[in-house]
Amino acid sequence: MGFVYLGLAIVLELLGTTFLKYTLGFTKLSPSLVVVAAYTGAFYFLSRSLQFIDLNIAYATWAGIGVVAAAIISMLVFHESINAIGAVGMAFFGRQRCSSAEPVWTFTLS
Repeated sequence: MGFVYLGLAIVLELLGTTFLKYTLGFTKLSPSLVVVAAYTGAFYFLSRSLQFIDLNIAYATWAGIGVVAAAIISMLVFHESINAIGAVGMAFFGRQRCSSAEPVWTFTLS
């Protein structure tokens, strides 16, 4: 159930991020309301996901998928391009997420 909540959080965050472009600096009411509602829902579902998933896993998944998906949305919807640095960063994320399920190092507070 935690990953369902996390998936909903990611979708809502992407919706809010996409509509940020349409707010024109929060001067347009309708898209601004979508942004506020989407981010509110995103953080609600992120908080619900944390009842089932460790924070480090949830946030890394949220951030990584969000970055790559936002870049894809910006290319498809807004016809924006991605520069070489952005492509390398996204490739690095994909490589790290897919290469190993085991942590490279652990840190414990005593």
